Amino acid sequence: MNSRHGAPSVRATYRLQFRGGMTLDGATALVPQLARLGVSHLYASPLLAACPGSTHGYDTVNYDRIDPVLGDEAALARLAARLHAHGMGLIVDIVPNHMAADRHNPWWVDVLTWGRASPRANWFDIDWDAPDPDIRGRVMLPFLDRPFDDALAAGMLALRHDGDSGLFFIHHHDHRFPLCPTGYASLLADVDAPADLLAAFTTVAMREGPGREADAALHRLRQWGATDAGRVAMARIAMLHDGASLSGRARLAGVLAGQAWRLAWWRDGALRLNWRRFFDITSLVSLCVEREDVFDAVHGYVLSLYRRGLVDGLRVDHIDGLAAPAIYCQRLRARLDGLTPDRPEDALPGGAVYVEKILVAGESLPAAWPVDGTTGYDFMDQVSAVLHDAHGAGVLDRLWAGCGPDASPPGPIVRTARAYLLEHVFCAEFGHLATLLRHCLPDGDGSWAAQDLRPALECLLLQFRPYRTYFGDEAVQDHAADHLVLDAAGRAACQVTTGEQAMVMGDIMGLLSACPEQAPPPVVRRAQQAFEHLTAPLAAKSLEDTAFYRYGRLLSRNEVGSDPAILGLPVAAFHACCLSRHERFPHALLATATHDHKRGEDARARLAVLSAMPVEWERQVQDWFAHNHAAGHGGPDRVDEIMLYQTLVGAWPLEPFANDAERLHFRRRIRQWQVKALREAKRHTGWIRPDTTYEDACAGFVDRLLDPVVSAAFLRQMAGFVDHIAPAGAVNGLAQTLLRLTAPGVPDLYQGCELWDFSLVDPDNRAPVNFDYRAGLLEHDTSFAAAAADWRTGRVKQDMIRRILAFRQNYPDLFTCGTYEPVETTGRDRAHAIAFLRRHGGISLLVVAPRLPHALGVRAANLSAGRDIDLGLELPRLRGPWHSLLGDVPWQVTHPFTRGEVPLACLVHHAVGE
Repeated sequence: MNSRHGAPSVRATYRLQFRGGMTLDGATALVPQLARLGVSHLYASPLLAACPGSTHGYDTVNYDRIDPVLGDEAALARLAARLHAHGMGLIVDIVPNHMAADRHNPWWVDVLTWGRASPRANWFDIDWDAPDPDIRGRVMLPFLDRPFDDALAAGMLALRHDGDSGLFFIHHHDHRFPLCPTGYASLLADVDAPADLLAAFTTVAMREGPGREADAALHRLRQWGATDAGRVAMARIAMLHDGASLSGRARLAGVLAGQAWRLAWWRDGALRLNWRRFFDITSLVSLCVEREDVFDAVHGYVLSLYRRGLVDGLRVDHIDGLAAPAIYCQRLRARLDGLTPDRPEDALPGGAVYVEKILVAGESLPAAWPVDGTTGYDFMDQVSAVLHDAHGAGVLDRLWAGCGPDASPPGPIVRTARAYLLEHVFCAEFGHLATLLRHCLPDGDGSWAAQDLRPALECLLLQFRPYRTYFGDEAVQDHAADHLVLDAAGRAACQVTTGEQAMVMGDIMGLLSACPEQAPPPVVRRAQQAFEHLTAPLAAKSLEDTAFYRYGRLLSRNEVGSDPAILGLPVAAFHACCLSRHERFPHALLATATHDHKRGEDARARLAVLSAMPVEWERQVQDWFAHNHAAGHGGPDRVDEIMLYQTLVGAWPLEPFANDAERLHFRRRIRQWQVKALREAKRHTGWIRPDTTYEDACAGFVDRLLDPVVSAAFLRQMAGFVDHIAPAGAVNGLAQTLLRLTAPGVPDLYQGCELWDFSLVDPDNRAPVNFDYRAGLLEHDTSFAAAAADWRTGRVKQDMIRRILAFRQNYPDLFTCGTYEPVETTGRDRAHAIAFLRRHGGISLLVVAPRLPHALGVRAANLSAGRDIDLGLELPRLRGPWHSLLGDVPWQVTHPFTRGEVPLACLVHHAVGE
């Protein structure tokens, strides 16, 4: 079994979203509540300094300090002390891939100020040798609200002096772009600045770079700028470069021409950008963290927190965004291991590392990554799929196909989305990759110097399925998996290309698969990295942020880390996934909700019921289609309409709306989801060019549906339908929770999800949590049966979590070292249970989770089955009674589920005394 350093101390995590009102001191106050729930580690969203006003913290501006919005290091120390007092630790989310391309980022400002002369010029992934002569040696900045000439003519660019830094900046709305001090002498000469100041900046111009002379000159400029004469001079400089006059515009244009950057309209960013961004977000610039000096600068502070015992583990954001993930992981592991002996004697065992990584079916983490596992998207997919009924696919496909010409299978939808993204969103990255490959390929006789390789390259990218390969990572020794996925994409692409393009594609694939030991030329390595940096965002944007909003067969399978083409997973396949994780990464996180999920874990569990009752669902939807008359009001079309109905079913509250305020709040949530869904789909509208007519029509449709005066009949139908499936959905949610708490790995709880989670996509899934209400429920112990009778409050879910996590705390070795043994089910209802054993040191844990509960007729009173269950378990012979973690009644395990109860059990057997 693969055991990673430090991970066994992580028993269960609780993900907490900071910002939005949550601070370090606020988290400190929650520690006793989380300890009572049974978690071992608080799992924090990014804590380091981010852009002012950031709602998430992934737009880092400083890696060497805590974000002052959250507190300071003293507040972090208070949190750590409170955690340690309760035997708990802290795992922190870090963001090594990118920073904010923002004026608050001193590294970025330094690069813009000095260009290639900056000591940090190579810290960011900038193509300083771009073929476009206008930006070669410069940084393209597509942040203008209009074309450059129009912005200049309209006076939208203003030159100002900053008294704190001493730098001159160009201002455009909230943006500030620094001017290089090598040109300050000419600015100051126009206002008769002191001779010593002019001389100082003349020296700076001769040096052509940062250094002591530049620092001294800027210090002198700050001093003079603070005087009355200096302030008058600064105002005079601004006036001389005011775009309101022709001469001012000419002066300003001359100043801009000499900078290490070029301003452009934001719409031109996709066409001419010469630096790597995070996905398609131009406000986030990627780092070259594979460089050791950059790694040290990015991680120095957080590693010091680890050494001092204030942090106990790390979660690495978007590991596939790094140029060389294996090298990165090995370096991070070495740093942590080297610091571990210096940690305080009373510190918890530390050093756990989790990576955010999307794994497609059949893919696993590379063996060269010395980490404890993923953050759990793979489990989230597996546990969701096994709770769906694959037999419902035929009817659901029929319903979906009837929604119009855009209701295609997911494969064509994804490929169409990829083609759109390559043309409109990632065209600069695609062009950069094509240029690098062109430089790699032969141009002699029999070659294709006159050919355009872009069609063949596009075909390959359209067919490439996972996030990326790792051919460019020198620490990866075994590239068998990389060859398989690249070859699969090549074969699929060749089926839709000409013979000539297939030959070109063969050459491209040969370059992309060159291994480090073959010592490929640097340009080949750059082409490999460009390919790997393009496929990851292309995969994410085409599937998660486009196809998930275009493909509406069943939205519970449109989730991060999931393949919506796979409706259900057989129980045997789920067991195989658990056995693989148990063998390779037994301490990986197990998630069912995250800050990035498309809909809450219990909303998905409720929608999963529809897979087991597809005919009834089809009839209901067709009735709504016929009576709600969406098309008669200009929208939504059938694709958007069926997605709306599923969203309403998944998010509908368990209790009737108490008042108009609750109803209006629900409507706001649905409309907020709808705008995002419509724009992400990019079918009728989009973020860049919104079609407000269609959006307004769709919003009006939501308003009519949720208006009790206009749509009373529909609202009765919706409430009745949800009441009909909600008990089975709740059982699905409990099954999902039970499997997460007991399968191989470390259960991760997302904030607030100890109760029912019917949230929608962000920002809804990041809304503030009522912790006081949850604490009140937690403080009042109850029997599991009583909690089940009160299931609509969510208390039953919280009670299950508390009970099982308490058992994990008492018997940690059972989960860190124990076996995972699938148990075969027999009887008429064998398809309605997932069973397995965990055994270690004389203790056996039998887990039986319900599956496809709709057919069991789950009672709304207490979630029990409405009929007797014919279910047997093929168990090893163990004498003596079993005791349930969910109740106090001893069980004789032969056929324990024949008394009309839902097959949900977590039974413990002690071998002592046999």
